[in-house]
Amino acid sequence: MPEPSKKQRPQSAGFFASPLRYPGGKGRLGPWLASVIEHNGLTGCRYVEPYAGGAGAALYLLLKKHVGHIVINDADPLIHALWHSVVEQTDELVRLIESTPITMGTRETLLEAVQRPNRHSLLELGFAAFFLNRTSRSGILTGGVIGGKDQAGPYKLDARFQREDLVARVRAIGAMREHITVSKLDALDLLDGFSSGAPDCTLIYMDPPYYVKGSQLYLHHYRHADHVAIAKCASTVKHPLLITYDNCPEVRTLYSAMRGTEFSLQYSTHTARPVASEALFYANLELPSSPRLTRSEHLTARRTAPRSEDAKTQERKGEYV
Repeated sequence: MPEPSKKQRPQSAGFFASPLRYPGGKGRLGPWLASVIEHNGLTGCRYVEPYAGGAGAALYLLLKKHVGHIVINDADPLIHALWHSVVEQTDELVRLIESTPITMGTRETLLEAVQRPNRHSLLELGFAAFFLNRTSRSGILTGGVIGGKDQAGPYKLDARFQREDLVARVRAIGAMREHITVSKLDALDLLDGFSSGAPDCTLIYMDPPYYVKGSQLYLHHYRHADHVAIAKCASTVKHPLLITYDNCPEVRTLYSAMRGTEFSLQYSTHTARPVASEALFYANLELPSSPRLTRSEHLTARRTAPRSEDAKTQERKGEYV
């Protein structure tokens, strides 16, 4: 894959804006994406994520005023319900975050709720997804519980449920609701709609489910035919477009006609944090530099309370629960 020019380096400051912990999330690409936006004269544009997930990069770009509007789209009904609750029912969600007991009993009740979504409101499903995300290992809704079922582990159920911090993040996002669109479309339908009706100044960033390990990470993963369909659709997009994927032979073949490069990503779904190779493909824009993830210690959330010494030690060791 040809390397982009190295005339500019993105700034290395930012903050975690998303209240979600998401496997494979690209929030740490935020400062680099900001440099791409500036380099291509897209400041203030509409920024679209067909596979929003944790939406960390989108929220970084909006709250830092690099873009004027973001589209948070996710076909997963639980993730959509969560973002709808954050943006449209901010106060109600905050009350649930502040008052709900963080117990195994609560977790079991909410697990039952997500298994019967038709019996619950968007707010109830959104909070269920939020609670399970914050109490499951690596944020995987179907993953194991932090601390184990008997809570005998070194980290307990509430290790990633710092109420004040999470409420501050949710309120910051809710305050920007006029600049956020939340949708639940299939990515292909969303892209088809943008092909004819999107503003000229639009940047689309696609981060589809991983090709190799998608079934282990996401409730709604892709089969090969799905990856083929999205690659075909991407080849017709006329707006500036960025796509990130796990770097595997199948993906490189699907996007062989598109310009691309590689970068390293540290997964957050294993305590050893192995360095993994990611592929990035792009069209209708130029890269000012190779993709670069901002180090986590430079992406500290705006907190209303200091972290505990245990949390600081855990972060220094590179551990993640």
